[in-house]
Amino acid sequence: MRKRLLSTLLAGLLLIFAAAALAPTSSASAAPAGTLQDAAQALRDDPVYVDPGARDQLSVAEEKALEDKITSADKPVFVAVLPDTPAFPEEGLLPTLRSDTGITGVYAVRLGDGFDAGADPQVMPTRAVDNLTDAVKNPATGTDPAAQLDAFTDRAVEQARGAAPASWSGGAADDSGAPVSGLITLGALAAAGGAGAYAVSRRNKRRREEEERVALDKLRVVVDEDITAYGETLERLDFHPAEPGADDTMRADYERALDSYESAKTRMEKAAHPSDVRGVTQSLEDGRYSLAVLEARRTGRELPARRPPCFFDPRHGPSVTDVLWTPSGGASREVPVCGADEARLSRGEDPMSRTVDAGDGNRRPYWEAGPAYGPWAGGYFGGGLLPGLLVGTMLGSMLATPAYASEYGGGDFGGGAGGEWGGGDFSGSDFDASGFGGGGGFGDGGGFGGGGFDGGGF
Repeated sequence: MRKRLLSTLLAGLLLIFAAAALAPTSSASAAPAGTLQDAAQALRDDPVYVDPGARDQLSVAEEKALEDKITSADKPVFVAVLPDTPAFPEEGLLPTLRSDTGITGVYAVRLGDGFDAGADPQVMPTRAVDNLTDAVKNPATGTDPAAQLDAFTDRAVEQARGAAPASWSGGAADDSGAPVSGLITLGALAAAGGAGAYAVSRRNKRRREEEERVALDKLRVVVDEDITAYGETLERLDFHPAEPGADDTMRADYERALDSYESAKTRMEKAAHPSDVRGVTQSLEDGRYSLAVLEARRTGRELPARRPPCFFDPRHGPSVTDVLWTPSGGASREVPVCGADEARLSRGEDPMSRTVDAGDGNRRPYWEAGPAYGPWAGGYFGGGLLPGLLVGTMLGSMLATPAYASEYGGGDFGGGAGGEWGGGDFSGSDFDASGFGGGGGFGDGGGFGGGGFDGGGF
């Protein structure tokens, strides 16, 4: 009897505690103000956090709609709505929030009337974040917080790479902000939701890995051709370190050329992602420049300036000048060319362009082929030069889109690849801080003035 009485008493106490936990609060404003750590903790469980002190900016219904939009897209997009108070200092807010949350993704913050965003560069390139932030800060879009956050989220979920973190519960709330189910039901839903999110994340990860494998296989063909061509150039080189007239500078040039060859081979053997190819072609470009310097020393000519390789075919070696060139259907632009292609163009002939498999059984100039060749070209020409050279071409149009960087690791064209973590992965404080530049970007006048944060990510 005593045991039954104790059991009944304990059950009653549990019901009282459960009722207290489920009871709706009288108003959101009655809740104590949060901290940045509270925001980070909440974002590990749900994509949107609204601080109690900022509830007037986003209603519970608007918060729920924003959460549904992000979770339905299965993308690592985080939104925090915070009051402009000393508890949330603007300086360093975004990088601190990212570090405390510890999950790779895109982070948008509405701070009072201001707005800014940052992202891990491998999830969304810096240029894309800049463009999105400027777009929603445009006075023409209005100053309504819900409309601004909706506009940012709509574009962010389309462009962000990766999947939603498995830790998101996907739970629902009623208009009072309290859970709509009982504790037992909520626990079951959370467990099921966590398992479902994990399964979706794993499926998306496998899909991304397969797409990267296919892209890398295409790149491997063209890169192997480049490595073979460079090796043949070394074999034809009529130089021996002990030959008469050879000095230490020549031997150093020759050694750098050989090291570049070995580096390119090793990097390609270890390449696991399309973005890894940039290091391979960068090594080949370094090697060809070393050979050009060696040739100049041996012949007594002036040492060549460090210039990009020939645009039409990097295997031609360093360029010697820039010429005006107009691609089919495009605008004229200056491109770096080797001496042989300069002579061909001056005679009205076509340059000796590098062709690659376009995926349809035909070979085309690399700038008119698919997006997989972006990392290959990026290693030769670097991030700042290539988009301008390729503007108006098929590859150039792809390089300009955030989706390109998401699929092909185009960090060179959007602010850096940024670490080895994928979108939605837990990385803790191990992240590329260049994507979360350091403060000063929430602006004034409703948050629609000026640019983004100072630094790499804005």
